[in-house]
Amino acid sequence: MATIKDVAKLSGVAVSTASYALNNSTKVSEETRKKVLDAAKQLNYQKNGLASDLKRTNTNTIALILSDLSGPYYSELIKGVQDVTSTNGYDLIACSSIGGAQSTAIKFLKEKRVDGVIILAHNITDETILESTREGFPIVVLDRDIKHDYVLQVEVDNVEGGFQATEHLIRKGHRNIAYISGPYNSHDNELRFQGFKQALEKHDIPYRSKWKTSGGFTREGGYKATKMLIAQQDIPQAIFYANDEMAIGGLQALSEKNIRIPEDLSIIGFDDIQLAEYVSPPLTTMRQPKYEAGALAVHLIFQKLAKEEVDPYYKLTTELVERKSVKDNK
Repeated sequence: MATIKDVAKLSGVAVSTASYALNNSTKVSEETRKKVLDAAKQLNYQKNGLASDLKRTNTNTIALILSDLSGPYYSELIKGVQDVTSTNGYDLIACSSIGGAQSTAIKFLKEKRVDGVIILAHNITDETILESTREGFPIVVLDRDIKHDYVLQVEVDNVEGGFQATEHLIRKGHRNIAYISGPYNSHDNELRFQGFKQALEKHDIPYRSKWKTSGGFTREGGYKATKMLIAQQDIPQAIFYANDEMAIGGLQALSEKNIRIPEDLSIIGFDDIQLAEYVSPPLTTMRQPKYEAGALAVHLIFQKLAKEEVDPYYKLTTELVERKSVKDNK
């Protein structure tokens, strides 16, 4: 079955341009629209399958699509979404994108079984989101860069957060700093890594690739990545974990090798999940506004459903939370 990417390729335009043309947006010229529609006809492209032919009715339901419903990061985000939907008399459906193209999440998105969708799931492709765009069906993406008339973005300032986390370690006297990353295809992870490198560069500290490894944003991944780092027998002075779950896994790996935190090594995380202040030692981390991001995303959907003008892009700030996992080496 042909996809919007195939249509874009045949007509010689970007995927976003093809989406505009298929949605009759005024963003494209009549010549471009005709070229795209001709390509779609030639490929027998059907936008959003049979569901696009169904009469649109209100469901009073918002869908929240997440990579995984089980992670501790998501609880505050879900609460922010839930509080605003319930206040406005709407239902909330939270679903996982596990299963890819066959998942229930994709069906909600493509077949528009809800009035609006919030997406924080990196395994849902930009192409799939663009195929699902339609006027009157607001989509809000969290920590993802998609520019389109019918897509709104809410992003945490991950570059600045990564920079602040790293500079905090540097200002405490650490120069040999490792980075335990999330998935390499994660947009927010890549931005945090950019901030990490910018802080090193600002303070004339060379980046050492052997001190970067992936923990996949999971506790088990952080545990394994930290064990790999220890096995190199060239342990850094500090580790910046790109999220708290990995840092908590790292704490276990370090404890097993009798590496004391922060006496022997300092660590800092990112997110400020609830567990971060209860581990031993309590974790220094970068707090991101999870509840606020969820609440804002739903407010934007309601504004769009009411046909109000809204800004297409919002960036939220992070905050350093100092606890006991970073030693002052100065």
